[in-house]
Amino acid sequence: MSQSIRGILVLLVLAGLGSLGRVGKCAEHRVNYDYFKYHTMAEITGWMEQLEKEHQGVVTIVPYGQTYENRSITLLKISVGSEKKKAIWMDCGIHSREWISPAFCQYFVKQILDTYQTDEKMKQMLSNMDFYITPVLNMDGYVYTWQNITNRLWRKSRSPGNCGDSCMGTDLNRNFDANWGTVGVSRNCCSEVYNGAKELSETEAQAVTSFVLGKRNEIMCFLTIHSYGQLILLPYGHPNVSAPNIDELMSVGVAAAEAIKNVHGMSYTVGTSPNVLYPNSGSSRDWARLIGIPYTFTFELRDKGEHGFKLPEDQIQPTCEEAYEGARSIITYVHDKTFNIPNAASTLIATIWMVLLTLCLTSAPLL
Repeated sequence: MSQSIRGILVLLVLAGLGSLGRVGKCAEHRVNYDYFKYHTMAEITGWMEQLEKEHQGVVTIVPYGQTYENRSITLLKISVGSEKKKAIWMDCGIHSREWISPAFCQYFVKQILDTYQTDEKMKQMLSNMDFYITPVLNMDGYVYTWQNITNRLWRKSRSPGNCGDSCMGTDLNRNFDANWGTVGVSRNCCSEVYNGAKELSETEAQAVTSFVLGKRNEIMCFLTIHSYGQLILLPYGHPNVSAPNIDELMSVGVAAAEAIKNVHGMSYTVGTSPNVLYPNSGSSRDWARLIGIPYTFTFELRDKGEHGFKLPEDQIQPTCEEAYEGARSIITYVHDKTFNIPNAASTLIATIWMVLLTLCLTSAPLL
């Protein structure tokens, strides 16, 4: 073998080893991203970008608005195939101090991507539906809560109020055009439930409204994730307004709470906000139901007040595991009803009746 050929082979081997090194680093990134710790906004953004690279054709980053501080509000679209499909909406982090909420959205995305090729039900649902998932909606507020311990419990957006710098921000979940300004709000911009100068005064609320309205005929289910309280809240927050399908929503919510309890034994209470928490108006959940999305729910994750908004990191995993089963229960119900797919219980009952009928026919005496 000539020296030149030997040299070329060495270069090829080294290039191959370099590629393996790059693959190894990519795999290392996947393994090392810790879903059971809290992450900064920069880390979450990097995670989103990495997922898009690793799952080309399935995960797409979609910008759909700007925050007051000019950050790009983005969601992850999870989709298999190019055809137009029905969809599920999920947002997290509308209240910046509720760190467990973005942690759950990240875990939820991970579970879909880890299972859709092997879990027959998830594969079926992704063949019929897309997922639109916003890991952090109130990005400005979330960044602010990470700056120092003094800011940790900041709830609102970071737009200026009219009460000075110490009273900035609007409660984004009081700013939607749903019985706006009627109950459970404050007109004092220093209040944590200040609902803004007018409905949709906040760019974050405008972004959600514009995107969801553009897909209102596709989105079947609207899930917004909060903490704390261990609740599954139904529309509406106003005590004098009821959703037309409230009985069905209650039934679906109770089934989700049971799915949650089956994981780690945690009890979640189901009901409208006035009945199990407090009246409020201007929430994204209520707005989504008012524009015709039939299934809208708010999850209030762990705990019931022992740690509150400062849920320890050792509770992230069990919280996400149980909430995933609750969300999956709702999404499965919505999917199966929309596409006329019998659920497991009804399929089992039908099978039993068919077996019994066959036995009766085969054992009947000849006349």
